[in-house]
Amino acid sequence: MTFPPLLPWPEIHGRLQIIFPAGMQNREHSVWEISARTIFVMLYAGAVEGGDQWLRPDQVTRMTDGQAASTDDLARLEWIKESMKASKGEMPGRWYAVNTRESIRDDTIKNSLLQNGAVIERPGLPTTSPAGRYALQAEFATLLAPELDEATFKAKAEAWREKHLNAGALARIAIVRKGAVAAGDYVLVTFPNSETRRLTPGPSADISKSVIEDFAPRFLEDPGVIFLSESGNKVVARDDALAKAIGLNIASDKNLPDIVLVDLGPKHPLLVFVEVVATDGPINEMRKAALLQLAKGAGFPPDHVAFVTAFLDRSAAPFRKTVNGLAWGSYAWFASEPDRLALFSDKPIRLQGG
Repeated sequence: MTFPPLLPWPEIHGRLQIIFPAGMQNREHSVWEISARTIFVMLYAGAVEGGDQWLRPDQVTRMTDGQAASTDDLARLEWIKESMKASKGEMPGRWYAVNTRESIRDDTIKNSLLQNGAVIERPGLPTTSPAGRYALQAEFATLLAPELDEATFKAKAEAWREKHLNAGALARIAIVRKGAVAAGDYVLVTFPNSETRRLTPGPSADISKSVIEDFAPRFLEDPGVIFLSESGNKVVARDDALAKAIGLNIASDKNLPDIVLVDLGPKHPLLVFVEVVATDGPINEMRKAALLQLAKGAGFPPDHVAFVTAFLDRSAAPFRKTVNGLAWGSYAWFASEPDRLALFSDKPIRLQGG
């Protein structure tokens, strides 16, 4: 058989960062070192769509640095035969321990590379079959050709995404990559009443813009913005008339979050405190308690107050860093998935199917 040319796994690792940009679903496990090594082994074994070779996850664990350096066709063919045999004792220098094959199969292949279109699964193969099951998607494999220069590779990666990813995935990538559309040296935010405000460009401004323009009209019946602040400028906009109408005493130095929204649709208005997290600072239990006191002073009972921590994307570091501190009874919202809202319920609920 003819094997595809090999790109060293560290270079594959570098290319994965570009092929799967921020915003991709399950990106973390699509771009980590294990993915790069798994893809290298697929190429090494000739497991590419259109051929007769398929990879078994435990083959990845059996690769060694010495074997990876033996790139002639005969060495690769012999390795395929040996790597499919039953394991006999310890293997010096193997890339991964035997018991990591399930993680490679589930975290890296099934839940990441397969879902993101980089890998295909052999059709009609019984679940219990010991035969190889996975291969690189043919056009994805061409992105790993050693001879590609940087410009050509980036163009081909962009074309591959446009062809093989669905509209939702592409939209999510675009939101994370570009953030909000900035005009000149500021980000222009349009309020529900059609007024506009200018924010200093940056990740926090992008998320704030999305909260006001995307979150508010999606999840509130008749939204209004009472308060908006940003880094370096404590008060960007405040609607004192609206705040006074609902009994809220705004004091910018009294524990206010980044954004205060109100929903005037219900008979009793809903007050929504939003914390924007570009790096840190979610609504935790202490913050929630302080904001409840503020709302109480305005005559808002707890069941008419909501708490939202807004992030750019759930696959990015700020969410992973702060998720364990989010207050129970609060929500998490992601600009890259504007139609979804995650609830950290503090009450018993019944499980429902998808």
